Amino acid sequence: MGVTIHDVARAAGVSVASASRALSGRRRVTPEIAERVARAVAELGYQPNAVAKALRDQTTGTIGMVVPGIGNPFFTTIVEAVERELQNSGTDLLLCASQYSPQVEARRLETLLARRVDGLIISPCDIEASVPAVLDAARRVPLVQVDRYIEGGGADWVGVDDEAGVTLAAEHVIAGGARSVSFAGSRPVSSSARLRLSGFERAAARAGVEVLPPLLGEFTLEWGVEAGRRLLDAGRLPDAVVCANDEIAVGLVRSLRLGGVRVPEDVAVVGFDDVGHATMCDPPLSTVRQPVEEMAAEAVRLLGQVKAGDPRPAQRIAIAPRLVVRQTSRPVTASVAE
Repeated sequence: MGVTIHDVARAAGVSVASASRALSGRRRVTPEIAERVARAVAELGYQPNAVAKALRDQTTGTIGMVVPGIGNPFFTTIVEAVERELQNSGTDLLLCASQYSPQVEARRLETLLARRVDGLIISPCDIEASVPAVLDAARRVPLVQVDRYIEGGGADWVGVDDEAGVTLAAEHVIAGGARSVSFAGSRPVSSSARLRLSGFERAAARAGVEVLPPLLGEFTLEWGVEAGRRLLDAGRLPDAVVCANDEIAVGLVRSLRLGGVRVPEDVAVVGFDDVGHATMCDPPLSTVRQPVEEMAAEAVRLLGQVKAGDPRPAQRIAIAPRLVVRQTSRPVTASVAE
């Protein structure tokens, strides 16, 4: 049997109540008692009973997080950033993946709620179909959305300014000489997919350049390869392609180069995220950098302020992205190269 609070109290020469107060920090004890209890804890190697503490405080010291998939380097990066932020307060992270399915997502949320997590951070996989499960969870525990959000609000959100980011990419390739442009992205089932597509279309329309039909599939490397093949098969290439994420962009560059197309001399390519494969792409990928660490810090900060079923209007925090110019696009004087 492990060391108990009774053993600590006996070693410190104090009552169990005094030892408990000294360890919880909720009620003051004299410096002498606090020192004696701390010394006894160190000597005995006492570890507080996490279950008993959770029952007493009605908290578990855990936060649940649901992302569409951990195979996408962006979600891996944001999960790690959130976990680092939570460690600062001694909070543990329980991670689930929805596998891009609203039905699986709803089950994952129920699983985390059954484990009595103190709050939830979620990147909803579907702007419409995810609404019922996300709103139900937000009524039961504090909840913050990160990166993606559901239609109609209903819960706080922190993410990058998607439209500003894709506008940076479009304006960059146009400034580099592109007169015909295309967009390779995901089908518009998530907020980020919709905003990046619409933002690109508006930026291209403002510039007055020719816009070829968008190539819409998934946020994956495989779709990027397929999108590149479709461009090659179409017989006419755009001067530039703006991609909805780096995975698509890397696959697209690979496919174009295998087809004998020079990047960026024949076709410029810009991605979105600046995680994972961006710097390892051949040539290194120009992209829009998401401020992942800042997004994670804001999400955790907001989670500490939110209350379950809070009737106040949901907060929306859009953080500015940054264009990172490498070698898949043509640099211009105003661009920031890296």
